Amino acid sequence: MISAVALSPSLDVTYRVASLHGIQRPEATRRVAGGKSLNAARAAARLGADVLAVAVLGGGTGDVVRRAAEEDGVRVDAVAGRHLTRTCVSVSAASTGDLTEVYEQATRVEPDELESLLARVAARARARPGWWLVSGALPTSLPDDTLSRLVRVLHDAGVRVAVDSHGPALASAVDTDPPDLVKVNRAEAAEVLGLPVDTPLGELVRSLRARAGVLAVVTDGTAGVAASDGDVGLVARLDGHVGDYPVGSGDSFLGALLVALDRGDGLADALALATAAATANAQVPGAAVFSPELVGRLVPEVRVGVLAGA
Repeated sequence: MISAVALSPSLDVTYRVASLHGIQRPEATRRVAGGKSLNAARAAARLGADVLAVAVLGGGTGDVVRRAAEEDGVRVDAVAGRHLTRTCVSVSAASTGDLTEVYEQATRVEPDELESLLARVAARARARPGWWLVSGALPTSLPDDTLSRLVRVLHDAGVRVAVDSHGPALASAVDTDPPDLVKVNRAEAAEVLGLPVDTPLGELVRSLRARAGVLAVVTDGTAGVAASDGDVGLVARLDGHVGDYPVGSGDSFLGALLVALDRGDGLADALALATAAATANAQVPGAAVFSPELVGRLVPEVRVGVLAGA
């Protein structure tokens, strides 16, 4: 089973329009329960996992997010927030393929709401073994050690934890309470390591593994992914299927990766499933609403090899 903690959920709306100029009537509209944690949770549910999310949700928008998540197979344990859950909008132009994204800042979470969430997470985790994920930026109202506290609470409950974040919050977690898996993209890895963003991918993942001491995974868009657990270093890539909707591909990758690891797959098979899910996500509007059947067809096309110098 897979569980998620969502401190910065959102209502994600994707519009496909003819052009990004003037008044437009969308050719297609997709609304989903968003924010990186809920996207990853939905991806895991689409691949058949038993999924629960503990989320801070506020106001009418929060109610819509909860219902949307549950319609997509993610059970939600909602912590009541006093502030209206944010909305994030993506607009894709059919004529050019251009994508414009408008993301509201993460909704403020008050200190007492955080304490309620931590207590809820602790209780849920004791009854839900398997992987828990924490993904996305923290609301600016929370201190940088919030992510570390979450990891500690989850480890105390005896579960495995995957983190996908960035900045000081990620650095705090990596250095004080490392999770079991750190999944970040190239820019996020370079930032936390203090390395140039064009550092070779293999060097980034090896440096992240050395710093955190856990399974490190660094994605690089269509260029592929590198992973290292200290014993094995691998790269994976899927060519020939670039899509117009990359929003949510990283979240789909994480959700699929945990599904595979949770069922006991080896790292190579887990990377293949995750890469296929990320690619399938990019084929349709809306984050983590990919076709599971397409994922299955893409898995055999993923090339997995040994990380040079591993």
